[in-house]
Amino acid sequence: MEEGLIKILICDDSMLVRKKLKELLKDCGYNNIIEANDGQTAINLYKENSPDLVFMDIIMPGKNGIEAVKEIIEFDKNAKIVMASSAGTKEHVKQAIKAGAFEFVQKPWEKQEINKILVNQK
Repeated sequence: MEEGLIKILICDDSMLVRKKLKELLKDCGYNNIIEANDGQTAINLYKENSPDLVFMDIIMPGKNGIEAVKEIIEFDKNAKIVMASSAGTKEHVKQAIKAGAFEFVQKPWEKQEINKILVNQK
């Protein structure tokens, strides 16, 4: 699948983090990007848009990333979700993988780290 055709959902309660990740994705050739600022919005947008890849923060007000991943996986067991969090304790990583995420990246991430995930999705 070509970069421009891949739909990516970014979910983070920080507008700055979403903006930085969006810019990084655009630099890598990915322009079809949807944004959510909390877990419930991410679930709703996932159901409406069926993105190919999701970057999900863990710690957010309201519905957190782990809860959102569980609901998205319940809706679509083939969802590809990458947890991206600064709260990268071993317990968070375990919870994220158990919930259905396939990858975990620690904030602040490196461009090559994100690019490696994107390349593996093609």
